[in-house]
Amino acid sequence: MGRLFGTDGVRGVANADLTAEMALGLSVAAAHVLAEAGTFAGHRPKAVVGRDPRASGEFLEAAVAAGLASAGVDVLMVGVLPTPAVAHLTGTLGADLGVMLSASHNAMPDNGIKFFARGGHKLADELEDRIEAVYESHRHGEPWQRPTGAGVGRLRPYDEGFEQYVGHLLSVLPNRLDGLKIVLDEAHGAAAGVSPEAFTRAGAQVVTIGAEPDGLNINDGCGSTHLGLLKAAVVEHGADLGIAHDGDADRCLAVDHTGEEVDGDQILAVLALAMRERSALRADTVVATVMSNLGFKLGMEKAGIQLVQTAVGDRYVLEEMKRHGYALGGEQSGHVIVLDHATTGDGTLTGLLLAARVAQSGRSLRELASVMERLPQVLINVPDVDKSRVRTSADLAAAVSEAERELGSTGRVLLRPSGTEPLVRVMVEAADIEQARAVAGRLADAVKSALG
Repeated sequence: MGRLFGTDGVRGVANADLTAEMALGLSVAAAHVLAEAGTFAGHRPKAVVGRDPRASGEFLEAAVAAGLASAGVDVLMVGVLPTPAVAHLTGTLGADLGVMLSASHNAMPDNGIKFFARGGHKLADELEDRIEAVYESHRHGEPWQRPTGAGVGRLRPYDEGFEQYVGHLLSVLPNRLDGLKIVLDEAHGAAAGVSPEAFTRAGAQVVTIGAEPDGLNINDGCGSTHLGLLKAAVVEHGADLGIAHDGDADRCLAVDHTGEEVDGDQILAVLALAMRERSALRADTVVATVMSNLGFKLGMEKAGIQLVQTAVGDRYVLEEMKRHGYALGGEQSGHVIVLDHATTGDGTLTGLLLAARVAQSGRSLRELASVMERLPQVLINVPDVDKSRVRTSADLAAAVSEAERELGSTGRVLLRPSGTEPLVRVMVEAADIEQARAVAGRLADAVKSALG
């Protein structure tokens, strides 16, 4: 079998790929691995467990809590909160482990398990590999030492997490949002409560859509992967801007007052300039992935800001930021990390900071986002192929070389296997949108032919 952990935890169809038994087993394994690593030494271990509103999150939450408690870990159940809230609480509550149950922007039938280490940071790859190995050994019958009596873990609801997270968001805002009208699309997800509360307390007039989660409607035609409703609502209500989250609210995309999308690259550009103005952009550097639009790089160069690029995945952005002490990084998809205030992408924080820049500058989001010009970029997802052979297929390499020769210095090509879904992503940039579409279409066909 392949590696269970992708770039963002373990994901699959809930109760088919990701079962209650797996959730329990992975939690037990995580507790054992962290104990062996000395994380629990000298104290009674404690974990924070949260989830998004998916119906399957209810039984998976119960399984995770049971697994941790059976391994001697006390569990604080924070309920439905965004991924960055669980990471934040893991740090501020001094927990040894955080667990978030969510499949982020994926459709409702999917779910996932993401582990956070002490401090609210994502687990290192080697710890995930060790957890997977221990899980497999237990699953195949290797016995493990089970605490009894007072040694078992205790479960406790922790309702204070909502207020603590909202308070944190408001405490780091550079200025209030008074005078702004903002539409929030919560994707019927984990931020449906905290995001409207934070924006309202910050002074904005708030209109919400997608803020009635029922366990079944998460990401359903709304949120950061479906901006149509938000675009229409911003125009209808005459709002200054719109903010869209995904199911677990670790990402943020925006819409300007005309209904035009403002993507993650543009958000990064706006925040980079705002942070530099406040002397908060360390080394005048922003970190992004190789998927960032070429126009973003050119815009940052023109503004005198250095761009450092990493492999795709917010974990790689975060690693580079931590390695060199950079303050801002993110992805075109809307994962934005402001490392002084968050250990992971935080869609609510990003939206608040973006709105704060609009309020402080007195300029529209459309004008602020014009600091960069997006070059035409076409992204095609090719499903049902062997994504493991992307880098080894000679036929595919030849197709890429031919595309690169055609585009020359005015464009670029990027093929990569998805870290969270069974597909290959084909990205083509060119000065002309029709050329980008044509090249991307041919490459998508080449992927199907070579890897199908």
